Amino acid sequence: MLYAIFAIVLVASLLFTPIIRQLALYFDVTDKPDKRRVNIKPIPSLGGLAIYISFTIGLFMLPIDKSLLVPLFVSGTIMMITGLIDDIFEIKARVKLFGQILAALVIVLFGGIEITFINLPFGGDIHFGVLSIPLTIIWIVAITNAVNLIDGLDGLAAGVSTIALLTIMCMAFIMQDPVVIMLAAILIAATLGFLPYNFNPAKIFMGDTGALFLGFIISVLSLMGFKNVTFISLIVPILILGVLIADTLIAIIRRLVTKQPIAMADKFHMHHCLMNLGFTHRQTVILIYAISALFSLFSFILTMSTLWGSILLMGVLLILIEVLIETLGLISQNYRPIMRLLRIHISHEEDE
Repeated sequence: MLYAIFAIVLVASLLFTPIIRQLALYFDVTDKPDKRRVNIKPIPSLGGLAIYISFTIGLFMLPIDKSLLVPLFVSGTIMMITGLIDDIFEIKARVKLFGQILAALVIVLFGGIEITFINLPFGGDIHFGVLSIPLTIIWIVAITNAVNLIDGLDGLAAGVSTIALLTIMCMAFIMQDPVVIMLAAILIAATLGFLPYNFNPAKIFMGDTGALFLGFIISVLSLMGFKNVTFISLIVPILILGVLIADTLIAIIRRLVTKQPIAMADKFHMHHCLMNLGFTHRQTVILIYAISALFSLFSFILTMSTLWGSILLMGVLLILIEVLIETLGLISQNYRPIMRLLRIHISHEEDE
């Protein structure tokens, strides 16, 4: 049954995307070139509407309890509408944030999606109590915006999200969670149907309509599959969404260091820096796909490792991330502590 629904959603996405493209062109809802965009001509936006419609078709075909289905549909629709309004009218950041928090509140309060406690690696656990709802909302809003931030190149957000969804689906299969498997599968189908029109050279962008909706559903699925788990296992969804989270955190640090507003857009995200090094548009996207897949591989290895093996693995990964940050100059060209340390060490060896 899931195979049939997957096929229906995929075909729906393939059919709806060009229709939405024509509507966006007709109403002139396009991303016009400016100093922070890489496109050199106006590109129709609203492609996320095709992802939303296709996913919704599949959602109501799945054998899922209405206690989850209805809140997920309502909250997802709120998020999609927030993005849609922003694509058409370019609303202020605080208004967009209000829509995101409202969507998160609906799924938390009425869908039962909530992190209540985690087990600590050396014994005991932490119960979040009254903080469980705020922490869950922060997670949902953060991941939602992370997808939105990385949506800067043709096919980038759609491809990275698909890799994350595939990983979540595989993890759900291991944990025998059929609801997460089904939801992840139909969102993958909706995104894959959109991707051929979005990959470089893009005929349509997903816009905030798609980026916010996609990020929202991914954040919810990651919570559904990994809530109330051990401290180490809680790192798994963070690794799965590693590229999105890392790029967002680095952007925040960079703007704090340079004394820029946190919400202000810039052209120093990972994809911008890779292109500045000479990689083509397609090469940059494929390279980030590979990095995202590597994060996913680390998440699988982590689930099979011992406690100390997991700690060692995380240490290696953090060093690799730091080297990548310094090589690309993601924070600033002057921030290179490990590079300087290595140069000093090498120069000392040469002097001896």
